[in-house]
Amino acid sequence: MIVGLDHVQLAMPADGDDAARRFYGEVLGLVERPKPTDLAARGGCWFHTPGVELHLGVDEAFVPARKAHPALLVEDLAATCAHLAAAGVNFVEGSPLEGYVRGDICDPFGNRIELMQRLGRPGGVLGGR
Repeated sequence: MIVGLDHVQLAMPADGDDAARRFYGEVLGLVERPKPTDLAARGGCWFHTPGVELHLGVDEAFVPARKAHPALLVEDLAATCAHLAAAGVNFVEGSPLEGYVRGDICDPFGNRIELMQRLGRPGGVLGGR
């Protein structure tokens, strides 16, 4: 039946393209993918990296997603947190989940994004725990 996940879409306000490019492209390091011509007129941005396809779409009645969220895997959560802090992005440590160390950030629009590192992967665990 279901064989995979093509992409995750988050909503953003109509004037958010530049902020999305700064955050998802410059801070998170995702690469912008050109939108198809017939969709580009709607605004929004598409980003990707190997194994991740994330779309930002304009919603005229935008409300940030605080519960629904993408969970992005990172190699080294401690290093990622240091990078995010230098960029002014607040990280909130998450509750324990077996096999992971994790926490949340928000994009410039207030959408929740969970960051997760599998334990036993390069980079150890956050704070040496």
